[in-house]
Amino acid sequence: MLPIRDINPTRSTPYLTYALIALNILVFLGESMLSMLGVQGLGFTFGVVPARFVADPLLEAPTILSSMFLHASFGHLAGNMLFLYIFGDNIEDALGRPRFAVFYALSGAAGALAQVLIDPASQVPMVGASGAIAGVLGAYLVLFPRAKVLILNTIPPLWFILGFTFFAPAWLVLGFWFLVQNLMPALGELAGFGGSQVAFFAHLGGFILGLLLIRPLSWGRSLAKVERWDGWRRPVPGPPIGATRQAEAQRNPRVRVIDVTPNRFDGRWGE
Repeated sequence: MLPIRDINPTRSTPYLTYALIALNILVFLGESMLSMLGVQGLGFTFGVVPARFVADPLLEAPTILSSMFLHASFGHLAGNMLFLYIFGDNIEDALGRPRFAVFYALSGAAGALAQVLIDPASQVPMVGASGAIAGVLGAYLVLFPRAKVLILNTIPPLWFILGFTFFAPAWLVLGFWFLVQNLMPALGELAGFGGSQVAFFAHLGGFILGLLLIRPLSWGRSLAKVERWDGWRRPVPGPPIGATRQAEAQRNPRVRVIDVTPNRFDGRWGE
């Protein structure tokens, strides 16, 4: 299941979100060009290496910031930028650009430190904007839990039930991402089951900080109205439209009556 977009318009253009996406893409293109020229080891130089960070935190502190703009592969970059594009604009809109910049950086730092804390002897460099974007997801869950998110159905047997796309509430989408895609694998690693190159604890650290920080940081700012996901309720039957218009026309022939009964969500998954 892959989120495509949310139905949650912003009140202003999210320039900072777009700038972060552009900067991450430019850095990745630079990485790729340097790699083709034979330059290696950028991850070790600019990524967070837990053992090195523990040995000299002050010297290694800048790598917390630099690591947020490095990515290990195109898939790594694409997944992060998709989630930042979908959910980042609303958090920028809720906080304003200066507070959003602080929030993004703190979430990324929390993610990096969580990964260092869980495996301080690791020599594997950690790179990626995942911790910062996980903070954005945590904030979105707090502020817009019932926002509608359009999902691409990637499970063929479910196409006959849900269709190729369907709407789901943000709390379900982000809850699934946190619990199933991150918390469960992280606990599995702690228990010694399998191994992965994914920094699950960076995701968890950023997400939890986002949950805790978004309310105090957004103090004094109003939120934009959001179109809420309203479940599987079907429309309540009313009198026939033709009968309503005819009765009103008979009472007052000078009044033109237009039916404005709102269309409620009809229970179908999809557009």
